[in-house]
Amino acid sequence: MWDQRYAADEYVYGTLPNDFLVSRVAALPRGRVLCLGEGEGRNAVWLAQQGFEAHAVDASAVGLEKAKRLARERCVRIGTAVADLAQFEAGDAQWDSIVSIFCHLPPAARARVHGCLAHWLRPGGVFLLEAYTPDQLALGTGGPPSAELMMTLAGLRGELEGLVIEHGVETVRTVVEGRLHRGDGAVVQVLARRPA
Repeated sequence: MWDQRYAADEYVYGTLPNDFLVSRVAALPRGRVLCLGEGEGRNAVWLAQQGFEAHAVDASAVGLEKAKRLARERCVRIGTAVADLAQFEAGDAQWDSIVSIFCHLPPAARARVHGCLAHWLRPGGVFLLEAYTPDQLALGTGGPPSAELMMTLAGLRGELEGLVIEHGVETVRTVVEGRLHRGDGAVVQVLARRPA
């Protein structure tokens, strides 16, 4: 499905970074950042432009080829890995930050990934997430077709074991990201840290 979605020349979610990521980038420790479900690379490329060592992981080889193309166009380098996040291993204490922007996984895979974050992050490392909540289904402006693929702040509090949530909110904001995210979006935003 994702290879098909990304096969067009256009960047279906645009080439600009996510607004929540931009607003909180100062909270991310400088160093290695891993972008989960990064697709066509807009966030990883922007982070590389800000001086981070950015790496993108996604199940779509087609999306990541476009990410590498975008990086070349912007004169930066990013690392990429084609992987199913349900089995992905990011290593122990390898990352200063991990970013998850609209990375909507089935519940078991999501719980596994979120349960691994405290191991993948270095002490003091930060996890930043924005995702749609089930309220998004009524808005119809993007996101997955099923509530089980969406997230709530209460659910994330249960899944982010070993991390301290420093910012957590459910809100409705205007999301304009390419052709597929347009209009008011019901989102959950989290910034959490592994204790030093």
